Amino acid sequence: MRRRWTGLMLAALAAAVGAPSARALDEAHYRRAREMIDRAIGYLRAQQDAATGGWMVREHGPQIPAITGLVLTGMLMEPDIDARDPAVARGLGFILSHRQPDGGIYDGILASYNTSICLSALARANTAEAGAAIEPAQDFLRSIQWSEDSIDHGETGAVTPDHPFYGGVGYGSHSRPDGSNLNMMLQALHDSGLSCDDPAYTRALVFLQRMQMDDRVNDMPYAEGSRQGGFIYATGPEGDQPGVGESKAGTIEEVTPDGRRVSRLRCYGSMTYAGFKSYIYANLDRDDRRVRLAYDWIRDHYTLEENPGVGMQGFYYYLVTFSRALDAWGLPYVETDAGPRDWANDLIDRLAGLQNPDGSFRSVHDRWMEGEPVLITAYALIALQHAIH
Repeated sequence: MRRRWTGLMLAALAAAVGAPSARALDEAHYRRAREMIDRAIGYLRAQQDAATGGWMVREHGPQIPAITGLVLTGMLMEPDIDARDPAVARGLGFILSHRQPDGGIYDGILASYNTSICLSALARANTAEAGAAIEPAQDFLRSIQWSEDSIDHGETGAVTPDHPFYGGVGYGSHSRPDGSNLNMMLQALHDSGLSCDDPAYTRALVFLQRMQMDDRVNDMPYAEGSRQGGFIYATGPEGDQPGVGESKAGTIEEVTPDGRRVSRLRCYGSMTYAGFKSYIYANLDRDDRRVRLAYDWIRDHYTLEENPGVGMQGFYYYLVTFSRALDAWGLPYVETDAGPRDWANDLIDRLAGLQNPDGSFRSVHDRWMEGEPVLITAYALIALQHAIH
């Protein structure tokens, strides 16, 4: 592992001083991605709700403004689309209509999820109305992060740093935090310009480390003897089971350093890329052990055929975290044991085989709402934007 990491650091150094990279996004893939982006945006424009300006609007509610936030994030990453675009302006109005007195942006459910994704979209809008909502939304998200200062919101609780839930954020339905909601919150805080010195990042690092399955950085009982380096979903499956751990990928047999065979929670792709990206946003050094271990897992499990560990479940969510994480990492390739991989070219090729003639993307699994063409098309659009960033 030390030899592999040394090679990575030399590549990073070469990139930093301006040496040509071995591989990078090529012109043919760039043009192909541009065509795919244009078709995806055309499809999404056609799906906007005429009455409200939102996307995937529910007739009887409650609404999930996060879907509109994802669509707008992908559209606003386009250099020639801004808040003056009629579809964007109406979508922003839909999001802002769900602002709550506490600063959150939601419609009674999934307060952290909706607020986080909407905040990322508002941060790109560059309007007075959007700007006025940013700081209250940041404050709200920080207030529902599990910590000593958490408010009683139904999604969180006040805990001290020794508690397994400390630093996390959740949906509320299981009365415990999870890595997906924390990922979205940190993405939103990063997108909206919150300093990485803010206590929200410091607290998040505590929770992130407890999701990383490696006993060299994680002292939770479920990580004892584990040397995977990747991430699981949560530090407990329910509010009354803190410190048990939870993975959507089940378990895996590991051999401990002292030769014992043990069953441990299995890491998987989307959560590992999310955790890795969160470490980058928290401004950890590249040679930080937590970062090294996560990146080595990514190198060992590099694939765009599936969400490694859970197959096709959450595949498009995986592509978003994959693209955002590697874009944030800043190198054009991943140095796998089989050789360097141009991650952006690979991503474009994979998505090209999944796009339908109307610009939408084909569902490969319906878990976690990925049977919804608007949602997965928004995911794919964001992933493509990061690939050509």
